[in-house]
Amino acid sequence: MNPHIAAIFDEAENRYLKPEELKLITQYVASMPERLDTYRSLRDRELEIMETVAAQLQQEMPQAPEALIERCLKHALLMLRYCALSLLTHDETLVQRRFVDWVGPLTRIYDTKAIDAKLYRLLNQQLSKALTPKQLGCLSPSLAFAQEAILSTASMNSASMNSTSMNATVGN
Repeated sequence: MNPHIAAIFDEAENRYLKPEELKLITQYVASMPERLDTYRSLRDRELEIMETVAAQLQQEMPQAPEALIERCLKHALLMLRYCALSLLTHDETLVQRRFVDWVGPLTRIYDTKAIDAKLYRLLNQQLSKALTPKQLGCLSPSLAFAQEAILSTASMNSASMNSTSMNATVGN
């Protein structure tokens, strides 16, 4: 559940909700049918979307090690599921806590930025075909956040490695 909504219920144990709190809950409840619809569409079309993305990725990157491709696809699947869950619960922090904080270090370790960048482009293309514009609009904020966070985490690693290499070269 959205942490703000949960906090409102926690604070309101001994009193009635304030008008601004009721307004927030009303907005949350009113947006639920649209969020549920988007969640169901993703759930029902996930296999089709990811199979298409996997086939296209292998065509575009035939030289990439199969194990890395599989790892990136698994991470993208997790990303999509956590973004869908974030959408459903309306909890923006969920993607950071459950996906980025966990997968980010793995993308640095395995150096998958190039694969991830192509994978995200292909995934976004498939999502734009599989979802309505309204559904895509619901999903896009958390998906864009997750993708940018993973790619920037990988970039930080590259910059760190390059500066370490330069320092080693200068020191010699």
